[in-house]
Amino acid sequence: MTLSQIRNRLSELGFTGMLMNCEAVLAKLQNGEVDALEAIDELLDRESRYRQERATGTRVSRSKIRKGASLEEYDLTLARGITKAELRNLATLDWCTQGKPLILIGPTGIGKTYIARSLGLLACEKGLTSLFVTITDFLENQSIARSTNTFLKFREKLARPDLLILDDFGMRKFTAQEAEDLRDILEHRSYGKSTLITTQLPVDHWGEVIGDQIILDGLVDRLEPPGVSIKFKGPSYRPKLKKSVDEKKEKN
Repeated sequence: MTLSQIRNRLSELGFTGMLMNCEAVLAKLQNGEVDALEAIDELLDRESRYRQERATGTRVSRSKIRKGASLEEYDLTLARGITKAELRNLATLDWCTQGKPLILIGPTGIGKTYIARSLGLLACEKGLTSLFVTITDFLENQSIARSTNTFLKFREKLARPDLLILDDFGMRKFTAQEAEDLRDILEHRSYGKSTLITTQLPVDHWGEVIGDQIILDGLVDRLEPPGVSIKFKGPSYRPKLKKSVDEKKEKN
């Protein structure tokens, strides 16, 4: 069998990872750098890694999470109420695999959304599905779903991912229907699915945006306990980030 025939066969079978690396591995085999079993093992390893990377890329794309966030890059030089140990603990994703909610509370510009994005991307890398939704988009889509009688489909979309990230909760007041729909979605996620919420409002102030006490009690009951809450404090990171960007522009 010729190399061209091997390449065509790999392509037909969908072994793209092997196809991309077969010539290099065959060269190693011909040069005596590896034996036949080692060559087969390397080809299988390349195929496995290719499929894992492709699956991760698909999960990231579907998550709607903007790339470029990593817990390793989170700046701890500013005192913001979270320690390196706590970050390491979040990075284990034990809270996520156990279906525990996570609430990140703190002022604007403190890095809550960055950490949420980082955890969502990390979950995708670990084989879990994520979905990032701002609370503004949530409310807009909830309104559309109600007006078009597609709420069940909307609820299923948000109930499906292993990790749902709701960003900037508390930006505006909820109507009774909006609050009830959010509670309903969280209830459907309370069976082994994790929800991450970023907010400026401490949980005991959520009554400021959810006026119905019964709905509020039901919503909070889905989140704590057994949820994990982290309260951030300190100055906004944005002035420091702007200064860094300005310095880079001056150098260029």
